[in-house]
Amino acid sequence: MPGKLYIVPTPIGNLEDITLRALRVLKEVDMILAEDTRTSGVLLKHYGISKPMQSHHIHNEHATVPGLVQRISGDANIALISDAGTPSISDPGFLLVRTCIANGVEVECLPGATSFVPALVVSGLPSDRFHFEGFLPPKKGRKTRLESLSKLNCTLLLFESPHRIAKTLKELVQHFGGERKASLSRELTKLHEETLRGTLAELSANAEQRTLRGEMVIVVEGRG
Repeated sequence: MPGKLYIVPTPIGNLEDITLRALRVLKEVDMILAEDTRTSGVLLKHYGISKPMQSHHIHNEHATVPGLVQRISGDANIALISDAGTPSISDPGFLLVRTCIANGVEVECLPGATSFVPALVVSGLPSDRFHFEGFLPPKKGRKTRLESLSKLNCTLLLFESPHRIAKTLKELVQHFGGERKASLSRELTKLHEETLRGTLAELSANAEQRTLRGEMVIVVEGRG
């Protein structure tokens, strides 16, 4: 009987944020693909899960995907996890999923932890319509992308890292205007979780005055 690829979300911080179904699947599969086996090993050890693991990340996925699809086409049940959150959302996974589907291999995605939904909800900005952008281009096409995003009429969500947050907020002020309402959530579900709310100008000034740590989600109100 053919196997199946399971996409399994993992906690973005608090290890309690994993479903009972996710734990069962991780215990039952033949192998677990992990973005970083050391990081994921901490989670698996915490829950007493001992399974063969293999690294699966952006630097090796083009080479490993064909062999993985062949294994699953046989009788192997394989789970894909990332360092945190749901695989393929600004993380590896899309290529493997697409190739499995193209080859008639069954793919099942479990619901679970992600950072942008909590950030959107606690922002206080409209959540009925939103655009998830993920990470902005680091260099090429960045200015053009910001100009395009500034015209959206719905709430915008961006991922950002600590070493670029001050620069990104400054650029958002330049392209969106300093008076746009926004929020910045960092360290979600962790001990030092924090959400800052205000205008883009206020958040930019805050980032200039202090060192912000942790992965972040920026939420910006739409135009008009």
